[in-house]
Amino acid sequence: MKGSLWLAWRQQRVLVGTGLAVLAIAAVAAAYSRSGMLDALRSGLFDHCAPGPIHCEQTGTGLPLLLDTAPLKVLGALNIALPVLIGVFWGAPLLGRDRELGTHRMVLAQGVGRGQWFASRFGLAAASTIVLSGLLAGVFAWWWRPAADRSYGLFWYESTVLNGSGPRVVAAALFGLAAGTLLGLLVRRVLSAMGLALLVTGATALLLEWAHHVRLLVPPLTYTSPGSTPKMPMGDKWSAGHYGLTTASGRRDDVMNCPFPSGSELVDCMDRHGYVARFYEANPAGDYWAFQWTDTAVLGGLALLLTAVTMLLLRRRV
Repeated sequence: MKGSLWLAWRQQRVLVGTGLAVLAIAAVAAAYSRSGMLDALRSGLFDHCAPGPIHCEQTGTGLPLLLDTAPLKVLGALNIALPVLIGVFWGAPLLGRDRELGTHRMVLAQGVGRGQWFASRFGLAAASTIVLSGLLAGVFAWWWRPAADRSYGLFWYESTVLNGSGPRVVAAALFGLAAGTLLGLLVRRVLSAMGLALLVTGATALLLEWAHHVRLLVPPLTYTSPGSTPKMPMGDKWSAGHYGLTTASGRRDDVMNCPFPSGSELVDCMDRHGYVARFYEANPAGDYWAFQWTDTAVLGGLALLLTAVTMLLLRRRV
């Protein structure tokens, strides 16, 4: 390791070391907590719990019976915050620090080209980001598996799972790095670039969270059932919150027009109003991967676009 890559390592080794320390702590916490979860499941305490969103109850007390998933949720929250942290503390100073201090001129005067100067810094940061975010997402998935989609654990559509696991964590981290790097190049003050990186990455995370809840990118499926029998349990589906009744012509009305769960009262009410079925909209558990790959494509595409813009601007601004 020598030249511009050696200098890039010298400047980023503290950040790399910090990331490895966080990863080690997460791995130790996962091993300890997951072992406790498995012991609790093997004890038979949860054997009477059925899958589905209704919480399992403790025998005799009626209180909810849940696994201790609080530490797992902390890791999920960390994975969600990872793009913000990387964008603010890694991306923004990556080029911005040298530009603010003027040290990039000394480096370029030593015969190092602009492309090499950028590639060494950004390449090391990107490789470290991929490894760190990928391993953190992997630790979360391994830790979550015993509690996945169970009444006593965490369902796939909960924010800490949907946004804090899978390939979208890697794509989001790369987006944070690319956004911070571009802002560090555009803004002469590193602190200002860090503040802007916080706003941009945070706003993007909130926008995607909103897109999930309104099903903007992954539409739900429509499930129907006759009024003569109870509807099938929703299980691990993610409800869109849309329930109702349909006529033979396909018109949909509010479910409160016939507010009965099932039985003769519901059948009589549906007959009077001309309803032929009930419906609800929900995303099945398989849509976890649809959300994951959609987010990965959006965030990964943005990361590539911002990196390309940064490379083009380097020709004029450095």
